[in-house]
Amino acid sequence: MNGYSKNSLFNLLLRWAVLALGVALAARLISGISYDNGVTLLIVAILLGFCNAVLRPVLLLFTLPFIILSLGFGVLIVNALLFYFVGKIVDGFTVASFWSALGGSIIVSVTSMVMNSVLGSPRRRAVAPPPPPKRDDVIDICGGRAR
Repeated sequence: MNGYSKNSLFNLLLRWAVLALGVALAARLISGISYDNGVTLLIVAILLGFCNAVLRPVLLLFTLPFIILSLGFGVLIVNALLFYFVGKIVDGFTVASFWSALGGSIIVSVTSMVMNSVLGSPRRRAVAPPPPPKRDDVIDICGGRAR
């Protein structure tokens, strides 16, 4: 495994941990959300990460006119629907209603935003400094002495 693969794997595991933390917080704060155990929480985090990576961009593209007309609030609805969908397909993870899903998705989003700002987002890459200027393309007619 090269350094890039190790870094990518670490970033993936870190994203799943942040998602799991957000879901656990949502279950603690929202009355309609619950999970059975840590394994269920891990499965929810993995599935939610997959949905956010694959389904969310497609849904955002198809609902773009609604998102624009609603001044961005449509994104919250898409996030809530994905959260609700994961609650319906994972045994041991319960999302009671759309409103619970909306609250849970907001908590997960805020948790992810805070953790990404603390830990540094994997999408935010350091910009390499510009290369030093070349000195070989200058013709020195003074012989190196200042006049």
